Amino acid sequence: MDRPRTLRELKASGYTPRSVRDEMRANLIRRLRAGESLFPGIVGYDDTVIPQVIHAVLARHDMLFLGLRGQAKSRMLRLLPMLLDEFRPVVDGVDLPDDPLAPMFGPTRRLIERLGDDTPIRWLHREQRYHEKLATPDVTIADLIGEIDLVKHAEGRPLDDEGVMHFGLVPRSNLGIFAINELPDLAPRIQVGLFNVLEERDVQIRGFPVRLPLDVCLVFSANPEDYTNRGRIVTPLKDRIGSVIRTHYPRDAADALRITRENAWLTRAGGPGLAIPRYMAEVIEEFVRLARTSPHVNQQSGVSVRASIACMETMVSSAERRGILLGENPVVPRISDLVHVHAACRGKIELMLADDDQAEEKLITALLGEAVKNVSAAWLDASAGEAVVEHFQGGRRNIEIGDEVPARTLAQAVKDIPPLAEAAAAVCRRAEMDAGEPAALASAAEFVLEALYVNNRLSKYLYRGGTFYKR
Repeated sequence: MDRPRTLRELKASGYTPRSVRDEMRANLIRRLRAGESLFPGIVGYDDTVIPQVIHAVLARHDMLFLGLRGQAKSRMLRLLPMLLDEFRPVVDGVDLPDDPLAPMFGPTRRLIERLGDDTPIRWLHREQRYHEKLATPDVTIADLIGEIDLVKHAEGRPLDDEGVMHFGLVPRSNLGIFAINELPDLAPRIQVGLFNVLEERDVQIRGFPVRLPLDVCLVFSANPEDYTNRGRIVTPLKDRIGSVIRTHYPRDAADALRITRENAWLTRAGGPGLAIPRYMAEVIEEFVRLARTSPHVNQQSGVSVRASIACMETMVSSAERRGILLGENPVVPRISDLVHVHAACRGKIELMLADDDQAEEKLITALLGEAVKNVSAAWLDASAGEAVVEHFQGGRRNIEIGDEVPARTLAQAVKDIPPLAEAAAAVCRRAEMDAGEPAALASAAEFVLEALYVNNRLSKYLYRGGTFYKR
Protein backbone atom coordinates (compact mmCIF):
# COMPACT_ATOMS: atom_id res chain seq x y z
CA MET A 1 0.00 0.00 0.00
CA ASP A 2 3.00 2.31 0.50
CA ARG A 3 4.39 1.88 -3.02
CA PRO A 4 4.91 5.07 -5.07
CA ARG A 5 1.78 6.27 -6.87
CA THR A 6 3.24 9.09 -9.00
CA LEU A 7 6.31 9.51 -11.14
CA ARG A 8 7.73 11.93 -8.57
CA GLU A 9 7.45 9.36 -5.78
CA LEU A 10 8.92 6.66 -8.02
CA LYS A 11 11.98 8.77 -8.79
CA ALA A 12 12.46 9.47 -5.10
CA SER A 13 12.27 5.76 -4.27
CA GLY A 14 15.47 5.01 -6.17
CA TYR A 15 13.77 2.66 -8.63
CA THR A 16 15.97 1.70 -11.61
CA PRO A 17 14.41 0.23 -14.77
CA ARG A 18 15.79 -2.98 -16.29
CA SER A 19 14.77 -5.30 -19.10
CA VAL A 20 12.62 -8.36 -18.50
CA ARG A 21 15.52 -10.69 -19.27
CA ASP A 22 17.83 -8.86 -16.87
CA GLU A 23 15.09 -9.00 -14.25
CA MET A 24 14.64 -12.77 -14.68
CA ARG A 25 18.39 -13.29 -14.66
CA ALA A 26 18.91 -11.29 -11.45
CA ASN A 27 16.07 -13.05 -9.63
CA LEU A 28 17.34 -16.45 -10.78
CA ILE A 29 20.84 -15.70 -9.46
CA ARG A 30 19.38 -14.54 -6.15
CA ARG A 31 17.29 -17.71 -5.77
CA LEU A 32 20.20 -19.97 -6.70
CA ARG A 33 22.42 -18.32 -4.09
CA ALA A 34 19.66 -18.62 -1.48
CA GLY A 35 19.09 -22.29 -2.31
CA GLU A 36 15.41 -21.69 -3.07
CA SER A 37 13.35 -24.08 -5.17
CA LEU A 38 13.12 -22.72 -8.69
CA PHE A 39 10.19 -24.79 -9.94
CA PRO A 40 8.14 -26.14 -7.03
CA GLY A 41 6.03 -29.17 -7.88
CA ILE A 42 8.19 -30.25 -10.83
CA VAL A 43 9.52 -33.78 -10.20
CA GLY A 44 12.28 -35.65 -12.01
CA TYR A 45 13.77 -32.70 -13.89
CA ASP A 46 16.42 -31.60 -11.37
CA ASP A 47 19.35 -33.00 -13.33
CA THR A 48 17.99 -32.69 -16.86
CA VAL A 49 15.42 -30.02 -17.76
CA ILE A 50 15.89 -27.48 -14.96
CA PRO A 51 19.62 -26.95 -15.65
CA GLN A 52 18.72 -26.22 -19.29
CA VAL A 53 16.19 -23.61 -18.16
CA ILE A 54 18.74 -22.06 -15.81
CA HIS A 55 21.28 -21.77 -18.62
CA ALA A 56 18.70 -20.22 -20.95
CA VAL A 57 17.64 -17.60 -18.41
CA LEU A 58 21.24 -16.75 -17.56
CA ALA A 59 21.89 -16.32 -21.29
CA ARG A 60 18.74 -14.14 -21.64
CA HIS A 61 17.30 -16.51 -24.24
CA ASP A 62 13.78 -17.04 -25.49
CA MET A 63 12.85 -20.69 -24.89
CA LEU A 64 11.05 -23.54 -26.63
CA PHE A 65 9.99 -26.51 -24.49
CA LEU A 66 9.99 -29.50 -26.83
CA GLY A 67 8.52 -32.81 -25.73
CA LEU A 68 5.68 -35.29 -25.94
CA ARG A 69 2.31 -34.68 -24.32
CA GLY A 70 2.06 -34.84 -20.57
CA GLN A 71 5.68 -33.84 -19.89
CA ALA A 72 4.87 -30.72 -17.82
CA LYS A 73 5.71 -28.27 -20.60
CA SER A 74 2.77 -25.96 -19.83
CA ARG A 75 3.41 -26.21 -16.11
CA MET A 76 7.03 -25.15 -16.62
CA LEU A 77 5.89 -22.18 -18.71
CA ARG A 78 3.47 -21.08 -16.01
CA LEU A 79 6.16 -21.21 -13.33
CA LEU A 80 8.46 -18.82 -15.19
CA PRO A 81 6.74 -15.71 -13.73
CA MET A 82 8.29 -16.75 -10.40
CA LEU A 83 11.50 -15.28 -11.85
CA LEU A 84 9.92 -11.85 -12.26
CA ASP A 85 9.82 -9.17 -9.55
CA GLU A 86 6.70 -9.51 -7.42
CA PHE A 87 5.53 -6.05 -8.52
CA ARG A 88 6.70 -3.72 -11.28
CA PRO A 89 5.63 -0.10 -11.85
CA VAL A 90 3.98 0.93 -15.13
CA VAL A 91 2.40 4.17 -16.29
CA ASP A 92 -1.33 4.30 -15.59
CA GLY A 93 -3.78 5.55 -18.23
CA VAL A 94 -2.15 4.03 -21.36
CA ASP A 95 -3.05 0.90 -23.35
CA LEU A 96 0.28 -0.89 -23.14
CA PRO A 97 2.42 -1.57 -20.05
CA ASP A 98 5.31 0.88 -20.20
CA ASP A 99 8.10 1.71 -17.77
CA PRO A 100 7.70 5.20 -16.25
CA LEU A 101 11.44 5.96 -16.31
CA ALA A 102 12.21 4.34 -19.69
CA PRO A 103 9.02 4.74 -21.78
CA MET A 104 9.01 2.98 -25.15
CA PHE A 105 5.74 4.14 -26.69
CA GLY A 106 4.58 7.51 -28.03
CA PRO A 107 1.34 7.72 -26.00
CA THR A 108 3.29 7.11 -22.79
CA ARG A 109 5.88 9.76 -23.58
CA ARG A 110 3.18 12.29 -24.47
CA LEU A 111 1.34 11.59 -21.22
CA ILE A 112 4.53 12.10 -19.21
CA GLU A 113 5.26 15.32 -21.10
CA ARG A 114 1.79 16.59 -20.26
CA LEU A 115 1.59 15.53 -16.60
CA GLY A 116 5.27 15.52 -15.68
CA ASP A 117 6.05 14.23 -12.19
CA ASP A 118 2.33 13.92 -11.46
CA THR A 119 2.01 11.05 -13.99
CA PRO A 120 0.07 8.28 -12.19
CA ILE A 121 1.76 4.93 -11.55
CA ARG A 122 0.18 1.53 -11.08
CA TRP A 123 1.89 -1.68 -10.02
CA LEU A 124 1.57 -4.97 -11.89
CA HIS A 125 1.87 -8.25 -9.99
CA ARG A 126 4.09 -10.84 -11.64
CA GLU A 127 1.05 -12.97 -12.52
CA GLN A 128 -0.39 -10.03 -14.48
CA ARG A 129 2.77 -9.90 -16.55
CA TYR A 130 2.37 -13.43 -17.90
CA HIS A 131 0.09 -14.06 -20.89
CA GLU A 132 -0.50 -17.34 -22.65
CA LYS A 133 -2.12 -18.28 -25.95
CA LEU A 134 -3.00 -21.76 -27.16
CA ALA A 135 -2.02 -21.93 -30.80
CA THR A 136 -4.82 -22.95 -33.14
CA PRO A 137 -5.04 -22.79 -36.93
CA ASP A 138 -7.48 -19.85 -36.73
CA VAL A 139 -5.08 -17.57 -34.79
CA THR A 140 -4.38 -14.42 -36.80
CA ILE A 141 -1.67 -11.77 -36.87
CA ALA A 142 -4.26 -9.38 -35.43
CA ASP A 143 -4.63 -11.70 -32.40
CA LEU A 144 -0.91 -11.81 -31.70
CA ILE A 145 0.49 -8.52 -33.01
CA GLY A 146 -2.40 -6.16 -33.67
CA GLU A 147 -4.39 -4.41 -36.37
CA ILE A 148 -5.25 -0.93 -37.57
CA ASP A 149 -8.46 0.23 -35.87
CA LEU A 150 -10.38 1.87 -38.71
CA VAL A 151 -12.76 3.56 -36.28
CA LYS A 152 -9.86 5.39 -34.62
CA HIS A 153 -8.46 6.23 -38.07
CA ALA A 154 -11.85 7.65 -39.10
CA GLU A 155 -11.72 9.91 -36.05
CA GLY A 156 -8.80 11.66 -37.69
CA ARG A 157 -5.76 9.91 -36.22
CA PRO A 158 -2.96 9.37 -38.78
CA LEU A 159 -1.79 5.87 -39.68
CA ASP A 160 1.68 6.52 -38.27
CA ASP A 161 0.21 7.14 -34.81
CA GLU A 162 0.36 4.22 -32.34
CA GLY A 163 -3.00 5.39 -31.01
CA VAL A 164 -4.71 4.18 -34.20
CA MET A 165 -3.78 0.57 -33.45
CA HIS A 166 -5.70 -2.20 -31.77
CA PHE A 167 -2.92 -4.10 -30.00
CA GLY A 168 -2.59 -7.89 -29.94
CA LEU A 169 -1.39 -10.15 -27.14
CA VAL A 170 2.34 -9.74 -27.77
CA PRO A 171 2.44 -5.93 -27.36
CA ARG A 172 0.10 -6.20 -24.36
CA SER A 173 2.69 -8.53 -22.79
CA ASN A 174 5.33 -5.80 -22.86
CA LEU A 175 7.50 -5.87 -19.72
CA GLY A 176 6.48 -9.48 -19.19
CA ILE A 177 6.44 -13.03 -20.53
CA PHE A 178 4.32 -14.22 -23.45
CA ALA A 179 3.82 -17.96 -23.98
CA ILE A 180 2.46 -19.81 -27.00
CA ASN A 181 1.38 -23.39 -26.37
CA GLU A 182 1.64 -25.90 -29.24
CA LEU A 183 3.62 -23.61 -31.53
CA PRO A 184 3.47 -25.92 -34.63
CA ASP A 185 -0.29 -25.41 -34.76
CA LEU A 186 0.25 -21.81 -35.83
CA ALA A 187 0.01 -21.34 -39.59
CA PRO A 188 3.48 -20.74 -41.15
CA ARG A 189 2.58 -17.18 -42.17
CA ILE A 190 1.65 -16.42 -38.54
CA GLN A 191 4.93 -17.89 -37.32
CA VAL A 192 6.72 -15.60 -39.76
CA GLY A 193 4.99 -12.68 -38.04
CA LEU A 194 7.00 -13.50 -34.90
CA PHE A 195 10.38 -13.10 -36.66
CA ASN A 196 10.75 -9.43 -35.84
CA VAL A 197 9.69 -9.88 -32.23
CA LEU A 198 12.40 -12.48 -31.69
CA GLU A 199 15.11 -10.82 -33.76
CA GLU A 200 14.53 -7.06 -33.67
CA ARG A 201 12.31 -6.83 -30.57
CA ASP A 202 9.67 -4.79 -32.37
CA VAL A 203 6.48 -5.28 -34.38
CA GLN A 204 5.13 -3.68 -37.54
CA ILE A 205 1.47 -3.63 -38.52
CA ARG A 206 0.46 -4.30 -42.12
CA GLY A 207 3.41 -2.38 -43.53
CA PHE A 208 2.29 0.92 -42.00
CA PRO A 209 5.09 3.07 -40.56
CA VAL A 210 4.19 2.12 -37.00
CA ARG A 211 6.91 0.19 -35.19
CA LEU A 212 6.63 -0.79 -31.56
CA PRO A 213 9.85 -1.56 -29.64
CA LEU A 214 9.06 -4.34 -27.17
CA ASP A 215 10.62 -5.70 -24.01
CA VAL A 216 9.07 -9.16 -23.80
CA CYS A 217 10.39 -12.67 -23.18
CA LEU A 218 8.83 -15.18 -25.58
CA VAL A 219 8.48 -18.83 -24.57
CA PHE A 220 6.88 -21.68 -26.50
CA SER A 221 5.88 -25.31 -26.15
CA ALA A 222 5.69 -27.89 -28.93
CA ASN A 223 5.56 -31.59 -29.57
CA PRO A 224 8.40 -33.00 -31.69
CA GLU A 225 7.90 -32.10 -35.33
CA ASP A 226 7.48 -35.65 -36.52
CA TYR A 227 4.58 -36.24 -34.11
CA THR A 228 1.89 -34.06 -35.59
CA ASN A 229 0.43 -33.66 -39.06
CA ARG A 230 -1.11 -30.35 -38.04
CA GLY A 231 2.00 -28.33 -38.77
CA ARG A 232 5.68 -27.71 -38.22
CA ILE A 233 7.81 -24.98 -36.75
CA VAL A 234 9.21 -23.06 -39.69
CA THR A 235 13.01 -23.31 -39.76
CA PRO A 236 13.79 -19.56 -39.60
CA LEU A 237 11.65 -19.27 -36.46
CA LYS A 238 13.53 -22.12 -34.75
CA ASP A 239 16.76 -20.39 -35.66
CA ARG A 240 15.66 -17.29 -33.77
CA ILE A 241 14.70 -19.12 -30.55
CA GLY A 242 17.65 -18.99 -28.16
CA SER A 243 17.29 -22.35 -26.35
CA VAL A 244 15.32 -25.49 -27.20
CA ILE A 245 14.73 -27.46 -24.01
CA ARG A 246 13.91 -31.16 -24.31
CA THR A 247 11.51 -32.58 -21.74
CA HIS A 248 10.95 -36.24 -20.94
CA TYR A 249 8.77 -38.70 -19.05
CA PRO A 250 9.79 -39.75 -15.51
CA ARG A 251 12.97 -41.81 -15.66
CA ASP A 252 12.69 -43.12 -12.12
CA ALA A 253 9.82 -45.24 -10.79
CA ALA A 254 9.80 -43.31 -7.52
CA ASP A 255 9.44 -40.03 -9.42
CA ALA A 256 6.57 -41.47 -11.46
CA LEU A 257 4.76 -42.62 -8.31
CA ARG A 258 5.25 -39.24 -6.68
CA ILE A 259 3.93 -37.33 -9.71
CA THR A 260 0.83 -39.49 -9.89
CA ARG A 261 0.08 -39.28 -6.18
CA GLU A 262 0.55 -35.51 -6.12
CA ASN A 263 -1.67 -34.88 -9.14
CA ALA A 264 -4.37 -37.56 -8.93
CA TRP A 265 -7.54 -36.86 -6.95
CA LEU A 266 -7.18 -39.47 -4.22
CA THR A 267 -8.60 -37.73 -1.16
CA ARG A 268 -12.29 -38.39 -1.58
CA ALA A 269 -14.87 -36.71 0.64
CA GLY A 270 -18.23 -38.24 1.47
CA GLY A 271 -17.22 -41.82 0.66
CA PRO A 272 -15.54 -44.63 2.60
CA GLY A 273 -12.00 -44.36 3.90
CA LEU A 274 -9.34 -45.31 1.37
CA ALA A 275 -5.89 -46.90 1.51
CA ILE A 276 -3.89 -47.43 -1.68
CA PRO A 277 -1.31 -50.22 -1.41
CA ARG A 278 2.06 -49.37 -2.89
CA TYR A 279 2.01 -52.49 -5.08
CA MET A 280 -1.21 -51.32 -6.78
CA ALA A 281 0.30 -47.89 -7.47
CA GLU A 282 3.41 -49.61 -8.86
CA VAL A 283 1.27 -51.74 -11.18
CA ILE A 284 -0.30 -48.58 -12.65
CA GLU A 285 3.11 -46.96 -13.21
CA GLU A 286 4.61 -50.12 -14.69
CA PHE A 287 1.65 -50.46 -17.02
CA VAL A 288 2.20 -46.94 -18.35
CA ARG A 289 5.96 -47.52 -18.63
CA LEU A 290 5.35 -50.66 -20.68
CA ALA A 291 2.95 -48.74 -22.93
CA ARG A 292 5.72 -46.20 -23.59
CA THR A 293 7.98 -48.97 -24.90
CA SER A 294 5.41 -51.20 -26.64
CA PRO A 295 5.86 -51.60 -30.40
CA HIS A 296 2.07 -51.66 -30.71
CA VAL A 297 1.73 -48.12 -29.31
CA ASN A 298 2.45 -44.99 -31.34
CA GLN A 299 5.55 -43.72 -29.55
CA GLN A 300 5.61 -40.53 -31.60
CA SER A 301 2.36 -39.62 -29.89
CA GLY A 302 3.64 -40.67 -26.49
CA VAL A 303 1.78 -41.92 -23.42
CA SER A 304 1.04 -38.98 -21.20
CA VAL A 305 1.55 -38.78 -17.45
CA ARG A 306 -2.17 -38.01 -17.48
CA ALA A 307 -2.68 -41.70 -18.35
CA SER A 308 -1.15 -42.70 -14.98
CA ILE A 309 -3.22 -40.10 -13.17
CA ALA A 310 -6.50 -41.08 -14.85
CA CYS A 311 -5.87 -44.81 -14.30
CA MET A 312 -5.12 -44.26 -10.63
CA GLU A 313 -8.27 -42.18 -10.17
CA THR A 314 -10.40 -44.78 -11.97
CA MET A 315 -8.96 -47.64 -9.91
CA VAL A 316 -9.72 -45.70 -6.73
CA SER A 317 -13.24 -44.92 -7.97
CA SER A 318 -13.91 -48.63 -8.53
CA ALA A 319 -12.88 -49.37 -4.94
CA GLU A 320 -14.95 -46.41 -3.72
CA ARG A 321 -18.02 -47.71 -5.59
CA ARG A 322 -17.59 -51.12 -3.94
CA GLY A 323 -17.42 -49.48 -0.52
CA ILE A 324 -20.56 -47.44 -1.18
CA LEU A 325 -22.62 -50.37 -2.55
CA LEU A 326 -21.50 -52.95 0.04
CA GLY A 327 -21.21 -50.62 3.01
CA GLU A 328 -17.50 -51.32 3.47
CA ASN A 329 -15.20 -48.92 5.25
CA PRO A 330 -12.30 -48.66 4.65
CA VAL A 331 -11.77 -49.88 1.09
CA VAL A 332 -8.54 -50.98 -0.57
CA PRO A 333 -8.11 -51.20 -4.37
CA ARG A 334 -7.66 -54.70 -5.76
CA ILE A 335 -6.45 -56.27 -8.99
CA SER A 336 -10.10 -56.74 -10.02
CA ASP A 337 -10.50 -52.94 -9.97
CA LEU A 338 -8.00 -52.69 -12.83
CA VAL A 339 -10.66 -54.01 -15.20
CA HIS A 340 -12.12 -50.52 -15.26
CA VAL A 341 -8.96 -48.58 -16.17
CA HIS A 342 -9.58 -49.31 -19.86
CA ALA A 343 -11.95 -46.34 -19.95
CA ALA A 344 -9.22 -44.07 -18.59
CA CYS A 345 -6.74 -45.22 -21.25
CA ARG A 346 -8.86 -44.56 -24.32
CA GLY A 347 -7.50 -41.61 -26.21
CA LYS A 348 -4.31 -41.63 -24.15
CA ILE A 349 -2.78 -44.72 -25.76
CA GLU A 350 -2.75 -44.61 -29.55
CA LEU A 351 -2.20 -47.91 -31.37
CA MET A 352 0.06 -48.20 -34.40
CA LEU A 353 -2.35 -50.56 -36.16
CA ALA A 354 -5.81 -51.63 -35.03
CA ASP A 355 -6.89 -54.88 -36.71
CA ASP A 356 -10.24 -54.96 -34.94
CA ASP A 357 -12.37 -52.93 -32.57
CA GLN A 358 -11.07 -54.90 -29.59
CA ALA A 359 -7.38 -54.42 -30.34
CA GLU A 360 -7.04 -51.59 -27.83
CA GLU A 361 -8.81 -53.53 -25.08
CA LYS A 362 -6.66 -56.59 -25.70
CA LEU A 363 -3.44 -54.56 -25.62
CA ILE A 364 -4.39 -52.83 -22.37
CA THR A 365 -5.25 -56.16 -20.76
CA ALA A 366 -1.96 -57.68 -21.93
CA LEU A 367 0.06 -54.73 -20.66
CA LEU A 368 -1.69 -54.83 -17.28
CA GLY A 369 -0.85 -58.52 -16.98
CA GLU A 370 2.78 -57.86 -17.84
CA ALA A 371 2.84 -55.03 -15.30
CA VAL A 372 1.55 -57.32 -12.54
CA LYS A 373 4.18 -59.89 -13.52
CA ASN A 374 7.03 -57.38 -13.31
CA VAL A 375 5.90 -55.77 -10.06
CA SER A 376 5.14 -59.05 -8.29
CA ALA A 377 8.71 -60.26 -8.82
CA ALA A 378 9.84 -57.80 -6.15
CA TRP A 379 6.92 -58.43 -3.80
CA LEU A 380 6.37 -62.20 -3.69
CA ASP A 381 8.58 -64.93 -2.31
CA ALA A 382 8.91 -67.78 -4.83
CA SER A 383 8.57 -70.51 -2.20
CA ALA A 384 5.37 -68.95 -0.83
CA GLY A 385 3.95 -68.87 -4.35
CA GLU A 386 4.72 -72.55 -4.88
CA ALA A 387 3.01 -73.41 -1.61
CA VAL A 388 -0.16 -71.69 -2.85
CA VAL A 389 0.02 -73.54 -6.17
CA GLU A 390 0.46 -76.90 -4.41
CA HIS A 391 -2.64 -76.22 -2.36
CA PHE A 392 -4.62 -75.72 -5.58
CA GLN A 393 -3.09 -78.88 -7.11
CA GLY A 394 -5.55 -81.41 -8.40
CA GLY A 395 -8.44 -78.97 -8.55
CA ARG A 396 -9.20 -79.38 -4.87
CA ARG A 397 -9.67 -75.66 -4.43
CA ASN A 398 -10.81 -72.62 -6.31
CA ILE A 399 -11.51 -69.09 -5.14
CA GLU A 400 -13.74 -66.34 -6.52
CA ILE A 401 -12.58 -62.74 -6.83
CA GLY A 402 -14.19 -59.63 -8.31
CA ASP A 403 -14.69 -55.93 -7.78
CA GLU A 404 -18.11 -56.60 -6.22
CA VAL A 405 -17.09 -59.49 -3.95
CA PRO A 406 -17.29 -58.25 -0.33
CA ALA A 407 -13.93 -57.94 1.39
CA ARG A 408 -15.06 -60.08 4.33
CA THR A 409 -16.25 -62.86 2.03
CA LEU A 410 -12.98 -62.88 0.11
CA ALA A 411 -10.88 -62.60 3.27
CA GLN A 412 -12.67 -65.60 4.80
CA ALA A 413 -12.07 -67.65 1.65
CA VAL A 414 -8.40 -66.68 1.81
CA LYS A 415 -8.10 -67.80 5.42
CA ASP A 416 -9.47 -71.22 4.40
CA ILE A 417 -6.36 -71.59 2.21
CA PRO A 418 -3.48 -71.27 4.73
CA PRO A 419 -0.62 -70.88 2.20
CA LEU A 420 -2.52 -68.10 0.42
CA ALA A 421 -3.31 -66.39 3.73
CA GLU A 422 0.39 -66.50 4.69
CA ALA A 423 1.52 -65.13 1.31
CA ALA A 424 -1.10 -62.35 1.44
CA ALA A 425 -0.15 -61.47 5.02
CA ALA A 426 3.50 -61.18 3.94
CA VAL A 427 2.48 -58.75 1.18
CA CYS A 428 0.46 -56.74 3.71
CA ARG A 429 3.47 -56.46 6.00
CA ARG A 430 5.68 -55.22 3.17
CA ALA A 431 2.99 -52.74 2.15
CA GLU A 432 2.62 -51.61 5.79
CA MET A 433 -1.01 -52.70 5.93
CA ASP A 434 -2.85 -54.58 8.67
CA ALA A 435 -3.47 -58.15 7.48
CA GLY A 436 -6.25 -58.38 10.08
CA GLU A 437 -8.24 -55.82 8.07
CA PRO A 438 -10.41 -57.79 5.57
CA ALA A 439 -10.08 -55.16 2.83
CA ALA A 440 -6.25 -55.21 3.06
CA LEU A 441 -6.05 -59.01 3.14
CA ALA A 442 -8.45 -59.31 0.19
CA SER A 443 -6.40 -56.89 -1.89
CA ALA A 444 -3.11 -58.64 -1.11
CA ALA A 445 -4.63 -62.06 -1.86
CA GLU A 446 -5.88 -60.93 -5.27
CA PHE A 447 -2.39 -59.60 -6.00
CA VAL A 448 -0.83 -62.97 -5.09
CA LEU A 449 -3.35 -64.92 -7.18
CA GLU A 450 -2.98 -62.65 -10.22
CA ALA A 451 0.81 -62.86 -9.97
CA LEU A 452 0.60 -66.65 -10.06
CA TYR A 453 -1.81 -66.46 -13.00
CA VAL A 454 0.36 -64.17 -15.15
CA ASN A 455 3.31 -66.48 -14.41
CA ASN A 456 1.26 -69.45 -15.68
CA ARG A 457 1.09 -71.12 -12.27
CA LEU A 458 -2.69 -70.84 -11.86
CA SER A 459 -5.66 -70.68 -14.25
CA LYS A 460 -8.37 -68.03 -14.26
CA TYR A 461 -11.83 -68.48 -15.70
CA LEU A 462 -15.28 -66.91 -15.71
CA TYR A 463 -18.32 -68.81 -14.43
CA ARG A 464 -21.81 -67.37 -13.89
CA GLY A 465 -20.51 -63.84 -13.79
CA GLY A 466 -17.73 -64.59 -11.30
CA THR A 467 -13.98 -64.82 -11.78
CA PHE A 468 -12.28 -67.89 -10.30
CA TYR A 469 -8.69 -69.05 -9.86
CA LYS A 470 -7.76 -72.72 -9.84
CA ARG A 471 -4.87 -74.98 -10.80
